[in-house]
Amino acid sequence: MDLKEIQNLIKFVANSGVAEVKLEMDDVKITIRTTLEGNVSETTYVQQMPAQPVLQQAVAPVAAAPVAAAPAVIENAHYITIKSPIIGTFYRKPSPDKPLFVEVGSTISKGDVLCVIEAMKLFNEIESEVSGKIVKILVDDMSPVEYDQPLFLVDPS
Repeated sequence: MDLKEIQNLIKFVANSGVAEVKLEMDDVKITIRTTLEGNVSETTYVQQMPAQPVLQQAVAPVAAAPVAAAPAVIENAHYITIKSPIIGTFYRKPSPDKPLFVEVGSTISKGDVLCVIEAMKLFNEIESEVSGKIVKILVDDMSPVEYDQPLFLVDPS
């Protein structure tokens, strides 16, 4: 279930007059509670991923979502995003006893190895396609990543 579907569900529940709705599907649990005026007072989104701890977060009201996202886009407009070319597990170092490939502030060149993504017991080195400086690392070490998921923000200047 994606964010758009969750937002539509929140709108529907707020307009329906129902006090509380619980939805459970495979690995997703959503609870939406409303006030007497029909405003959403609490939304809980829980997703259980295989071999991962439970992720629980409050989903902001639908009206606030576009406003909060706009500054992040403007702030990161001049950065280049390096995305995952494959699905797998993200590692910041080649092995547990070796140093990190890159850290925030590291200067990188085209062809430098940034991380390793393990997929089906194969460790794939992810090389930079740009030169610049690492501004932000967007994924935690040993986390699962999806295809085309942003991994690093690079300042090309």
